[in-house]
Amino acid sequence: MKDTALLEDDLMKISIEEISKELIEEILIRCHEVDEEILEIVNKLKTETPMILGYQNEGVHRINVRDIYYFEAVDGKVFSYCKDNVFEVKHKLYELEEVYKEVHCFRASKSTIVNIAKIASIHPSISGRFVAVLDNGERLVVSRQYVPVLKKMLGL
Repeated sequence: MKDTALLEDDLMKISIEEISKELIEEILIRCHEVDEEILEIVNKLKTETPMILGYQNEGVHRINVRDIYYFEAVDGKVFSYCKDNVFEVKHKLYELEEVYKEVHCFRASKSTIVNIAKIASIHPSISGRFVAVLDNGERLVVSRQYVPVLKKMLGL
């Protein structure tokens, strides 16, 4: 066991335990009764993780959307940027924005969609823009018109 987190209020306690890679991940739900809320939680957990196809060196790769830091349109093509790889995707940015907004991706500029879960910090910049620093150290500009969306998603 590496780390344990505990969130608690008057209605529910949530425990998270980080385990070694050798162990199988599991989710245990302890409840007074199996009601609609519990079934809804189970259904969300069972829902398949969103995947997208990425193309690289004539190969096709299945990419978990949670592993994507951002999408960027460059010269008429769209690319997904992951920790160690860049893949071309066969979708337009507006399509990706619509499909993955439920996975906490948001439009940061005309040519970029960012996975909010990969943002380490944000900083105000010139002319009402923000700079988002990602977990991998990359810095992306959030255009002035998209700053309110970012603030809302972060609860600011």
